[in-house]
Amino acid sequence: MMQNPSVDEVISNWLPEPKELASRLIEKYGQPNEVSANMLIWYNNGPWKRTILHNEELPHKFPKPHNDKLENVIDYQVPPVKASDLDMFDGSVIFDRTAGEMWARCESEAMNMLALNLANDIVTGKRNIEDARMEYGKQAMAHMIGQSAPYTESLQFEVPHGGTADPDQPVMKAA
Repeated sequence: MMQNPSVDEVISNWLPEPKELASRLIEKYGQPNEVSANMLIWYNNGPWKRTILHNEELPHKFPKPHNDKLENVIDYQVPPVKASDLDMFDGSVIFDRTAGEMWARCESEAMNMLALNLANDIVTGKRNIEDARMEYGKQAMAHMIGQSAPYTESLQFEVPHGGTADPDQPVMKAA
């Protein structure tokens, strides 16, 4: 009978950045709930509905060059009229209207938290796209040099737990 490999065995061959982040996440949240050759998944960890770490580095240049590898997911309803605003704000803020989820994919939890906080500001009308992008740069820089950056430290809004799915409306009657 084949035995499943341990998390340590799986990540031993990973790229350096995801491998290092995997160790930090395991230290913080414990063993992941799911393990595959290229992905670790935690459910209901900290403020997150789901955390997914990929053994993949997607180059991203906003707000500075880095590699996206970590996704942090929350329940969140994005009104369709705000969809293009979020797309213009940051291509690494992703949402699924049907499932009622929004997530950020970046290099760290702090940067994902920052992106989601600013996405919420856009959805709620607190900030426009340009202001949110400028604030992203300011908060990211403050975080990198060890200064206070509240948007990188915690979600600044109440996160719903369920009830955010939008199954839409039928255009045809069922046969």
